[in-house]
Amino acid sequence: MKTKAFILSLLLVVSAFLYGCNAENNQEQTTEKAKDVLTIYTTVYPLKDFAEKIGGKYVKAQSVYPPGVEAHTFEPTTKTMKDLADADAFIYIGQGMEGFVDQTTKTLKNEDVKLVEAAKGIKFLDSTHEHDVEAEDEHNDEHHHGDKDPHVWLDPVLCITIAENIKNALVELKPEAKDTFEKNFASLKQQLEDLDQQFQAVVKESPKKEILVSHAAYGYWEKRYGIEQLSVAGLSPTNEPSQKELANIIKTAKQHDIKYILFEQNVTPKVAEVVKNEIGAEALHLHNLEALTNEDIKKNKDYITIMKENLEVLKKALH
Repeated sequence: MKTKAFILSLLLVVSAFLYGCNAENNQEQTTEKAKDVLTIYTTVYPLKDFAEKIGGKYVKAQSVYPPGVEAHTFEPTTKTMKDLADADAFIYIGQGMEGFVDQTTKTLKNEDVKLVEAAKGIKFLDSTHEHDVEAEDEHNDEHHHGDKDPHVWLDPVLCITIAENIKNALVELKPEAKDTFEKNFASLKQQLEDLDQQFQAVVKESPKKEILVSHAAYGYWEKRYGIEQLSVAGLSPTNEPSQKELANIIKTAKQHDIKYILFEQNVTPKVAEVVKNEIGAEALHLHNLEALTNEDIKKNKDYITIMKENLEVLKKALH
C-alpha cells in the first residue's frame, strides 16, 4: 500500500513538473512570438509609413500624433510616455525640430528603447520667414525650430535618406530580417525617385513658379524644384505676419497674378482668409503630412498617395 502511495505521489510530482515545464515553454514561445513584431513609435506620419513599408510583417508602427493634430503645439501624455518606454524604437526627425522630443529622449535614455534620429545626415534649410521682435515676444511660449525648416519629409529625395536611416535601425533591431528590410527599402526608394521625377516634370511645364501659402512649409520644394513660396504666416501656423508684411504679401500676390491660396489640411488661419478675400483667390489645400486626418485613415491613404494629391494641387496652382 505504501509502495502504491509512493508511486502515485511520484507520478503527481512528475506530472506537475512536466506541466510547469510545458507552461514555461509555452510562455517562452509566446514571448518569442511577440518579439517577432517590433513595436515602433514615430513623430510625423511619413516616419510611421516608411517604418511600416520597410518593416513589413516585422513592424507595427504608430505615430504619437493624434489624427489632425497641430504638430507644432503637441505635447505627449503620460500614457504616450509609457508606450514609448515599452516600445522597441522611437523614431523622430531630430536636430531639435520637434519641440517635445529633446526632453522625451532624455527621459527615455535609461529605457530599453532604441532612439532613431531619422533625418541624421540631412542639412536643414534656414527658415525663409522673418518676423518682428514683437511677434517673437508675443509667441515666446510656442515651439520654435532654431530658425530651421523642419519639413524635410516633403522632399522625396531627402526622404530616401530618412527611409535608409529607418531601414538601418530596423536591421540593428532585427538582423535576421535584413534581406526583407533591404528589399522593401529598395522598393520604397524607387517610389520616391519616381515621385521626384513627377514633381520635376510638373514644375518644369508650369508657366508660373510662385505659390501663395498659409504656412511656410515648402522651402524644400523651393530648393529642389525652383518654385517660390509666398507665405502668409511663418513656419508655425500661429505666427501671424505684421500689418506691413501682410500688405506686402497682398501686393506681391497681385503683381504675380496669383489666383489661388494654398491652405493646409489641418489649419486655416484667419489672416490667410483675409488675403484670399483681398486678392479674390480660390482656396486649395495641400497636405503637410505631419499627421493624417480621420478621412485619410478611412481612405487608407499613405505618403505616396497624399504626395501625388499634393502634386495635382501644385499643378493647378502653378497654371
